[in-house]
Amino acid sequence: MSFSDIFKQSFLDGFAGADLGFQEILSVFLITACLAAYIFLVYRVVTRRTFYSKNFNIALAMLCMITAAVILTIQFSIVISLGMVGALSIVRFRTAVKDPMDLVFLFWSIGTGIICGAGLAEIAVILALLLTAGVLILDRLPVVSVPMLLVVNADDCGLEEKIVETVKRYSRSCRVKSRNLTGDRLNMIVELRTRQESELVREVNRLEHVTSVSLLAHDGEATY
Repeated sequence: MSFSDIFKQSFLDGFAGADLGFQEILSVFLITACLAAYIFLVYRVVTRRTFYSKNFNIALAMLCMITAAVILTIQFSIVISLGMVGALSIVRFRTAVKDPMDLVFLFWSIGTGIICGAGLAEIAVILALLLTAGVLILDRLPVVSVPMLLVVNADDCGLEEKIVETVKRYSRSCRVKSRNLTGDRLNMIVELRTRQESELVREVNRLEHVTSVSLLAHDGEATY
């Protein structure tokens, strides 16, 4: 079987080109641009409490447009599509994705560009609505209670028992994570879960020889 038998003219004619005019191409880019702007806004809202990278957010919108352009281009010829596969296969990205949500938005942007470039904008709109609802709902679900850290500094190194007893009255669970003694000075870090934050801080601060009290909370990862 020769090369010409494998790639018959009928096969090549099936991928010869898509009948897309200027108006169709322009409409695809306009729809893609609207969805790219929507992804930009959703990423900004979702990452309001964490480290926000404006450059990454802009890259998401631009990546959506570029992907749509690539998909439109490869519809005109199978030869061009094979050439793009070879050209894009040599690209290597070494930037580490620090947050799993960034990876979700990255695939969302690429997927939207592919879907819009293929002329299926309805699917891209439905996907955008479903992903937005899923992200906002799952983000508000109380999966696990994040512990807080109580930092206590005192001038008496024998004050640890009183501090722990006071914490247990306001906390459902507590555990001493760190204790540091420097002469007569005591520095303690206690991990706890409580809903009476202000009362706990004021009560510990009333203890004799306590010089400072800090209660820290975070929105990062939590362990069960």
